Amino acid sequence: MRFATEYLWFETSKQREYINITERVRDVLRQSGVREGMVLVSAMHITAGVYVNDAENGLIQDIDEWLEKVAPFDAHYRHHRTGETNGDAHLKSLLIHHEVIVPVTAGDLDFGPWQQIYYAEFDGRRRKRVIIKVMGE
Repeated sequence: MRFATEYLWFETSKQREYINITERVRDVLRQSGVREGMVLVSAMHITAGVYVNDAENGLIQDIDEWLEKVAPFDAHYRHHRTGETNGDAHLKSLLIHHEVIVPVTAGDLDFGPWQQIYYAEFDGRRRKRVIIKVMGE
């Protein structure tokens, strides 16, 4: 069995951002030489997430608006008593989740025709990372 690990670093200019990282994950997979297996992609911060969805017009805005309705910024989160002001980012991360596993077949990501991998930042403007772990043969 082969393994490959790479880290992607992000420092977004906005508080909330959604970044398509599919091709970067695919590049790591290609460099690994793995033909059959899986790729784990995980945000290594509790105020960010990784998800798989379609790359269609308006969808990111719909996702962002939905997350803001379900977990809106609120100055009264108990977490803010620690001096932080990112309680909503923690909740948004729980909704999106922090990682995905994508199958690898014949040396490529094996998902639906429109599916893409996204990094979701909910407490931006500081340096964060994502791990890509390729496993297989």
